[in-house]
Amino acid sequence: MPADGARQDRLAALLADMVPGARIIRVSQHQPSQTWPSPYTRAYDERGQPIPLNRTQRGAAARWVIRTFPEANWDEAHDLDLATGILRPTVGACASSDGSR
Repeated sequence: MPADGARQDRLAALLADMVPGARIIRVSQHQPSQTWPSPYTRAYDERGQPIPLNRTQRGAAARWVIRTFPEANWDEAHDLDLATGILRPTVGACASSDGSR
């Protein structure tokens, strides 16, 4: 639907403004320091390097993405490409929640 695509594009633009330099926003329902579900966001630049987010950015971005893509399986992490507005399941996100190995 064109309306859905427009919403996704607007979301990507808003997140790019909120997190300067971010290329990917990774969203999950599992914050690394908690065992219960809690919306959580990480941001990465074009080289895949983590960009620090404050608590408000992490929570707001996670909620916005989850609400914009309600059909996604939020039992697994997803990456939102801010250049294209495309959401994809993240491969191996649980193995490395903070960007380290």
